[in-house]
Amino acid sequence: MVAMSVHSDPTEPSDSPHRSGFACFVGRPNAGKSTLTNALVGQKIAITSNRPQTTRHTVRGIVHRPDAQLVLVDTPGLHKPRTLLGERLNDVVRTTWAEVDVIGFCLPADQKLGPGDRFIAKELAGIKRTPKVAVVTKTDLVDPKALAEQLIAVDQLGKELGFEWAEIIPVSAVGGQQVSLLADLLVPLLPEGPTLYPEGDLTDEPEQVMVAELIREAALEGVRDELPHSIAVVVEEMLPREDRPADKPLLDIHANLFIERPSQKGIVIGPKGKRLKDVGVKSRKQIEALLGTPVFLDLHVKVAKDWQRDPKQLRRLGF
Repeated sequence: MVAMSVHSDPTEPSDSPHRSGFACFVGRPNAGKSTLTNALVGQKIAITSNRPQTTRHTVRGIVHRPDAQLVLVDTPGLHKPRTLLGERLNDVVRTTWAEVDVIGFCLPADQKLGPGDRFIAKELAGIKRTPKVAVVTKTDLVDPKALAEQLIAVDQLGKELGFEWAEIIPVSAVGGQQVSLLADLLVPLLPEGPTLYPEGDLTDEPEQVMVAELIREAALEGVRDELPHSIAVVVEEMLPREDRPADKPLLDIHANLFIERPSQKGIVIGPKGKRLKDVGVKSRKQIEALLGTPVFLDLHVKVAKDWQRDPKQLRRLGF
């Protein structure tokens, strides 16, 4: 079934029972999963980038409605692993699939279905009990004819692998098109139950992890293609500055950016420290918006040799 209709206002109370549960978005890297999570929650909680393999932590976004609470689990993109980090990220994805109530498979409208999509769809076909919704993302990038062809191809993909999509829905998270309709379609697939998180909570991700992710997002911009995978960020300290008047608080944040080789240091820091300064300016704005307080951000670049392949270092860096 392809969803294109306009549903009733979800903010109006209804007679139907309250539902609550977990949904996760899967898809190959850069399929629009994080952008969609942010659009549904209504605030940035997952980092986005045009670089593949941006998401490394499972971020939960919480959508509050009168009739339901939808908890979104944003997983890394499933991919063919080349490192121990890659294998661990894939394990995170599969574990998540086994624990959620509904799976949303994100397929970009502007790219033909490829081997990566078929690889994931094949894995999904093995999950029998969990309903699967196909979400055709980035519809703002294609014309109606191309979108129709993609919707047919997605429908066909399920049939080829012997399963039916619970829904097929085209959305544009950037343009805000059909995002609330997607929530309307996911909610009936959740079990009946009370709210799982307090009203007003948008994520259960620790603040330090979110701050580290915002710094890493800023660091990913404009660097060479091979570098994003090599950057990890750890927030060492977040402390309110002492001796500040109550009406002028300041939060001191000290964070380290870890790279794998000394030769990468210059790329991240840039000529005369310009790139690192830009990273600080850009991420500080996002962090201040997230935490609602002025921030002093202290960034340092350190080498953690081949950390993606070293179990001890992966543990230290939070993987």
